[in-house]
Amino acid sequence: MQMANPLEELIESASAIAKGMSVTFREMMSPTITEDYPDGPPKLEQRFRGVHVLQRDENGLEKCVACFLCAAACPSNCIYIEAAENTDQVRISGGERYAKVYNIDYNRCIFCGYCVEACPTDAITHGHGFEVASYNTSTLVKRKEDMLVPLRRAEPSVVTQEAEEVASH
Repeated sequence: MQMANPLEELIESASAIAKGMSVTFREMMSPTITEDYPDGPPKLEQRFRGVHVLQRDENGLEKCVACFLCAAACPSNCIYIEAAENTDQVRISGGERYAKVYNIDYNRCIFCGYCVEACPTDAITHGHGFEVASYNTSTLVKRKEDMLVPLRRAEPSVVTQEAEEVASH
């Protein structure tokens, strides 16, 4: 067994330190890339998986028909659904049933997207919301009302505007 020359060890150590410092200095001189997040909107990728959104169809009805496929596909078992029947007087969704209760527990959700993939009606999607942190875990159970897309307020038609003008005179 041969002992290493102390001078060679010193030169190897110095070259290793110089190589590491060259990477450090090169990074110090390159421009920094930072997000202006609290003051400006974040730049999220198109496929970002954020907080879930329950969609509506073009008539304003809920797309969810309470088929329970999203809950079955969820590996963390964080989706809870209770179904109810649509009637002729009260129509909530386009199908026979609708989700009376639709809860997602974000304490358990891993944002895997399996629920989105499993949904046959594209009722549940990932939005771009990401600010769901909370000190109180009970606020992380989101209800259907929290996730449902708001109804679009229809623009008043010309006929409606004219009728309002005639009524006001």
